[in-house]
Amino acid sequence: MRFRDQRRSVSNAAGMQVTPRKSMGQNFLQDEEISRWIADQIVPDGADLVVEIGPGLGALTKHLVGRPKKLVLIEKDSQLAPELSEHFAGRDDVEVIHNDATRIDLRPWFRHGPVRLIGNLPYSVGGEILKHWLGMPSPVGSAVFMLQKEVCDRLAAKCGEDAYGALSLLVQKDWNVEMLRVVPPEVFKPKPKVDSAVIRLTPRDPATLPVFDHALFDRLVRMSFSQRRKQLKNLLPETPNGWEALVQHLSVSLTVRAEELSLEQWVQVARWYEERHEADAGQKASEMFDVVNERNEVIGKLTRGEVHQRKLLHRAVHIFVINKRGHIYLQQRSHLKDVSPLKWDSSAAGHLDAGEDYATAAVRELGEEIGIHVDTTDLAAQIPAGDNTDHEFVELRLARHDGPVRCLPEEIACGEWFRPEDITAWVDARPQDFAKGFVTCWKAWLSQA
Repeated sequence: MRFRDQRRSVSNAAGMQVTPRKSMGQNFLQDEEISRWIADQIVPDGADLVVEIGPGLGALTKHLVGRPKKLVLIEKDSQLAPELSEHFAGRDDVEVIHNDATRIDLRPWFRHGPVRLIGNLPYSVGGEILKHWLGMPSPVGSAVFMLQKEVCDRLAAKCGEDAYGALSLLVQKDWNVEMLRVVPPEVFKPKPKVDSAVIRLTPRDPATLPVFDHALFDRLVRMSFSQRRKQLKNLLPETPNGWEALVQHLSVSLTVRAEELSLEQWVQVARWYEERHEADAGQKASEMFDVVNERNEVIGKLTRGEVHQRKLLHRAVHIFVINKRGHIYLQQRSHLKDVSPLKWDSSAAGHLDAGEDYATAAVRELGEEIGIHVDTTDLAAQIPAGDNTDHEFVELRLARHDGPVRCLPEEIACGEWFRPEDITAWVDARPQDFAKGFVTCWKAWLSQA
């Protein structure tokens, strides 16, 4: 198959002559050594799944095929995608998806475990691809991208460097960014006017920063860098306890500008607006729980710490929040949780306080964990205590909600609305990603659906 403008055409992996499309920002990598090196950076050998965005002519693809257990190629170009499908038709370990990488639904990808993502991203849509795939929660466990060097500089920049700005902070709050190498224009056809660069992104350990409201952080950062030469005091909303108190807390001058604050200081700014002034303490081991017997009858009261340490029987409630589309909100538990940290769980879940009933606890947990206020919930299942519930007698309850969800950072790392079929596939494939109590509740709910 050939296109009209043969003067600028290049060959793909199957020998097809292709004319790069300026509208799609296509610049095809032609250097064999660099292509092989970039492919190696995602460490594909033996990986469960590697996803390549925009394989194009297959410069990276040829060095990835046969190395992971499964390679998925996402190609938007309506001329390239069919050719790729035909070329790899005989391989069960390669799948070609003809789709726009900025629009593809990421929720089904969680069942594959941490995805290794790679791509030579078009300059025109590289930012949109990053935003779509790296926004939290993300199924990505590591990513290697080639992008315009200027963008890579901004992604990796630290406070005090010229490229440091809002993009640096918005990405680095969730990701570690490593600049790997600069790639000159000469290795592409057509040759771009600027240098490219290769970066690696890996998830940031949430314990490296104190907890904070990520949505508030994003708003404050965007607001403050909208006019980066202005002093912060003229850009930020009125601060609790006054501006002087905040800058004293940060140990900076009254005339500080946005670019002069590090990531850690910006986290402190967000926490100041939330009026968080104490160090993260996690869950209180001194909270009092009802201890129950095998018939779920109260036989005493002990602290959270003692109940968990001795694996005594106690009570908990799980709530599935369902929206009008039938999707269910799942949360990823905070790293501060004493049981199942960073595991995925029900929309809201928690222990009953001493003397509290299940229905009251459900309403309370919805308000405390995800900011949803309801008058009542519906009983869906009663589940006996056992190892599969972490020794809890559980009531599963249902709530309907179509509005916003506001996660309490101490309780929840992040959350997302999932289709039930995607949750089932994820639970079946990777039960280790979930708190044990959730898996039990999910199976109980399915059995009655």
